[in-house]
Amino acid sequence: MNRKYSTEEFKQSVIYLRERFPNVAITTDIIVGFPGETEEEFSKTFEFLKEINFSKMHVFKYSPRKGTVAEKMKEQVAESIKEKRSKKLIDLSNQNEEDFIKKFIGKDLEVLFEEEKNGMFQGHTTNYITVKTKEKQEKNSIRNITLTDLSGVGMP
Repeated sequence: MNRKYSTEEFKQSVIYLRERFPNVAITTDIIVGFPGETEEEFSKTFEFLKEINFSKMHVFKYSPRKGTVAEKMKEQVAESIKEKRSKKLIDLSNQNEEDFIKKFIGKDLEVLFEEEKNGMFQGHTTNYITVKTKEKQEKNSIRNITLTDLSGVGMP
């Protein structure tokens, strides 16, 4: 992917952020099945992602884009392998996200309410936890909410 930094440099940046902002949510986008990705490389990536412990990961399966170098690479990864790897990372992301949210249950959080969906008023905390409440909230208002459970339900 032509990154100009190493995994160790990235890891040190994450450590730096967490030391200075203990409640920071660090998320990432991950592409699985890039041409030439071996099982060993994927395993190494998986272990690194477990270590970094992102608050959430957005996982995508590689798909060829017309006119790119990667499209022409011979070592395309089979769709079944991309699916398996994608599921493994999504499961890790779901667990990480649950663990992250658990740290805030029972705590007061500042929430920016942005919309109403199906009778629930929904917004996000400063560290991007989605919060919902049945109590009417003004759109674009900021309120202190106590997070009550993993589904992101809060109460004023």
